Amino acid sequence: MLEITDLATSYGRIEALKGVSLQARAGEVTCLLGPNGAGKSTLMLTLAGLLKPQRGSVKLEGEELLGKTPAQIVARGMALVPENRLVFPSLTVKENLVAGAFKRRDAAGIRSDIDAMFARFPRLLERTAQLAGTLSGGEQQMLAVARALMSRPRLLLMDEPSVGLAPLVVAEIFSIVRQLHAEGVSIFLVEQNAHMALKVAQQFYLMEQGRVSFSGTPGELADDEVIQRAYLGRQKASEGSQKAA
Repeated sequence: MLEITDLATSYGRIEALKGVSLQARAGEVTCLLGPNGAGKSTLMLTLAGLLKPQRGSVKLEGEELLGKTPAQIVARGMALVPENRLVFPSLTVKENLVAGAFKRRDAAGIRSDIDAMFARFPRLLERTAQLAGTLSGGEQQMLAVARALMSRPRLLLMDEPSVGLAPLVVAEIFSIVRQLHAEGVSIFLVEQNAHMALKVAQQFYLMEQGRVSFSGTPGELADDEVIQRAYLGRQKASEGSQKAA
């Protein structure tokens, strides 16, 4: 569904993405892991059209997206749930949902989808007229997801949905990811929480210093010694024995 080839994006002289290539398949959850500063959010902002790359290609179902505006990218079926939620704080919950459908012209369909979002996220229904800036972190994350879904995306980009949230809220957010996947939504997920990502994703990539350094399945990820040490907090008994010696 999503094909990224040799993508390079810079901030001035600092090259944040150094020729990134990866794929996300339709109907799957694809997860990109990596430490802070690896370039994960830069990649997501580039995919959404908010940053202009120096070279490369981004294709959604075979259609080139580079050079298109963020609004055009949304209209073609890809929506971003940004890092740190970034809801519109001075708009109400309902107004944020309406904003998510800004490229649509089907008023009846928009009203139906708002009702569907409130059914999916009952806490948002309780806060329909509340300003988004006054919601809790978890509620803002739910609103950010719902706002993105209002564009009826074929591919949902999610940038660090668990960051800054309490463990119980993180579990709830990942439950939402599983529900969306079960409903057939394709998801490209950026995460640092490998433990939770292993429960939802079918394909993994690891990014380090602007490059993809690993790709594989959940089983391959769990068996990779470097990733175990860096992201899962595990070490093989042999390593412990060597240290003891």
